Amino acid sequence: MGKINLELAKTLIESAEKKAREIQVPMVISIVDKGGNFVACHRMDEALLVSVDIAQNKAWTSVAMKMPTANLAEAAGVGKSLYGINTTNNGRVVVFGGGIPLRQNGEIIGAIGVSGGSVKEDIQVAQAGVDSLVNSALTVSNT
Repeated sequence: MGKINLELAKTLIESAEKKAREIQVPMVISIVDKGGNFVACHRMDEALLVSVDIAQNKAWTSVAMKMPTANLAEAAGVGKSLYGINTTNNGRVVVFGGGIPLRQNGEIIGAIGVSGGSVKEDIQVAQAGVDSLVNSALTVSNT
């Protein structure tokens, strides 16, 4: 299975930032490895300071739950099976969109988390990072 390294994280961040610039929303973009460990975080000029923790936690949640945080939002609603999960893990679990797992050959190798806009905008920017991994010749280190 592959491994997220700083070089790859920078490429993913660059693709996500390009989308954020296109939609004219300053964002924070964070990348974690398959264990949820911090790899890189980028705060665009004028992005909200609160978005730093939120982006990092979205990426972590996405790896920890093995799903996009948008999917978790549905499962964590009132009366749903995961209602209240956001109160666990010292409040680190984020239950709204913007965190997406990064996969290679069907295996989760990390995640991207984005914060700074509406949930729809955060998902759009995170997806641009994911797409750069999926739709390009980017390779992931196997070491």
